[in-house]
Parts: sequence; structure tokens; C-alpha cells
Amino acid sequence: MKKRFIHFFVFGFIVILSFGAVQNPFTLNYLGQLKGESEMVLKKEDSLYEEIVARADSYSEPARDARIDRVWKAVPGYNGIEVDIEASYDKMKKLEQFDEKRLVFKETSPNVHLDDLPPSPIYKGNEHKPVVAFLVNVAWGNEYLPEMLKTLKKHELHTTFFLDGSWVKNNPNLAIMLKEEGHEIGNHAYSHPDMSKLTAERINEEIQKTNSVIEATINVTPKWFAPPSGSFNQAVVDHARNQGMHTILWSVDTVDWRKPNSQEMVNRVLSKVHNGAMILMHPTEPTAQGLDSLITGIKEKGYRIGTVSEVLSEERVTLGVTLNGNRGTNSDN
Repeated sequence: MKKRFIHFFVFGFIVILSFGAVQNPFTLNYLGQLKGESEMVLKKEDSLYEEIVARADSYSEPARDARIDRVWKAVPGYNGIEVDIEASYDKMKKLEQFDEKRLVFKETSPNVHLDDLPPSPIYKGNEHKPVVAFLVNVAWGNEYLPEMLKTLKKHELHTTFFLDGSWVKNNPNLAIMLKEEGHEIGNHAYSHPDMSKLTAERINEEIQKTNSVIEATINVTPKWFAPPSGSFNQAVVDHARNQGMHTILWSVDTVDWRKPNSQEMVNRVLSKVHNGAMILMHPTEPTAQGLDSLITGIKEKGYRIGTVSEVLSEERVTLGVTLNGNRGTNSDN
């Protein structure tokens, strides 16, 4: 009680002094600083503020650094989360009691990022991030693209299409349609070669020629490169990185090119899907027929579906304790 009296006395004294400091901006600044410090002292002695501070650690999760994994090679980092104590207090002070639903959170960044790692292939996202992506490699299968796009639009989803450069040259209208539908565009080389058997000159030519035709057709510069048939060596990874691109592989395969029964394909993927999964597919009949069931099944397992960029970003998703202070599940897309 004595402390509160002293603080109110100091605040009153500051108010009185301020009448004589109207013409002195330096005094006003100093008085403003004193006022802020006094309010901060009062806040820190508030039992509600103390409770928020005491509980804050129980809601925190550490940031995860990007790393080179022995099996999975380059794995992206994932932001941590911590309570924004000042903002949370401001939202609760009118209630004068702790309310978990009014907690405000902020993200914390890893110390090591994906771009800090040496050139390495990427097979999946961070294992703590419940987001997955479809990697749709396109060099053929035009007849199945409209149905796949219709299904993706039905679910309000965007994913990543890796385009063969010669396919873009021969099918510019389809490439434009993919962009206009809001999908991310990646590089799938120009002539579907075995990249691991090419010279350095040919590796660069396959990547750069594809980027050039994509840029000319849809004004997009890809940042992800998917080697045809998943065939690559370190030289491919290095040359892609020199052109500002990461090399993308997959952790779950539909094996749709073998033309399995669509339900078998769906069951196969759902049995293997995981946090950060990158799911390889092509425009094929099984994929076109099974995509709706596959999307529904993935959502029912609690995963979001997004682009490769979304899977590999450090940004957190709205699962568990969210950044707006609520506990809940992830959204449908």
C-alpha cells in the first residue's frame, strides 16, 4: 500500500511539473519517460501481470534450427513461439484476471536458416510443422490437368507444379492457367533428362533454359528445382543453388505413373503422410480420380495442404496455441 501511495505521489508531482514545462520539450520528454517508468513499475506489481509472467514459459516452444540430417539431408527450421507479455496484459487488464484465451503470442526465429546450409537436396519440411505439399511434375498428362485443377479449386487449395521447359513452350496456355489459378511454379528441367549423367554445361542449360521459358511465358522465376525422375548428384544440387534454386525431392510417392487403382493410391499416401511431407504426383488418371479423396483424408488426419514454399517456410501454422491467443485446430487449407 505504501508503494502504491509513493507511485501516485510521484505521478501527481509529474503532472504538476508538466504545467511549467510546456515550453521545454526536453523537460516534457523526461517527464514522459518518468511517467512510463512509473506505469511500468505499477504494472509489474500487479498480480495479474505477475501471473502472466509466471505462466508464460509453459506456453513457449523453442525455435528449431535448419539442419543437415543424416538421412533427410537439408531440413528447414521452424519458428518458436512465446507469450507477448505486454500485449497479453493489455488484453486482460479490464477483466482483472487471467484468461488463457486472451493470451497474445509472437514468433521467435531460428538461428540457422535453410539458406545458411550448404547446398543439399530437400526431401521434406520440418517434422514439427503439420503442413504437407503436393509436388505435381508436369511433362505430359494434359488431359488430366483440368480435373485436378477443379478438385484443388473445390478445396480452395494451392500447391506446386514443377513444369518441364519444353512442355511450357508447347503448352503456354496451360502454363498460364496454372499461374492464374494461383499455384506455385517450379522448374522440372527442359527435356526430362537424367540429370545425374549430364555435364556441368548441360546441367546449367537444362535449368536455365526452363527458367527462361517460364519467365517469358508467365513472368515467374522459379526458386525450386525438381530433377526428373528424382535423378541427381551433388553437381546438380550445386548448379541449381548457383542459379538461386533449391533442389526438391519427396518423402511420399503416389507411384501414380504405374497407374494403380485410385483408392489404392490414396490409401498408400494416407498410410505414409507425416508432418512436412512432400507428396510426389503427376497428371495421371489415378491422381485425377483419387485427388478429392486424398485431400479429404489428409485434412481428416489434421494436416494443412499448401505449396512447397509454405511447407519449407519457418512460419508457424495455427495448430494448438495460436498466435492470436486461442487454442484450436489447424484450418482446412
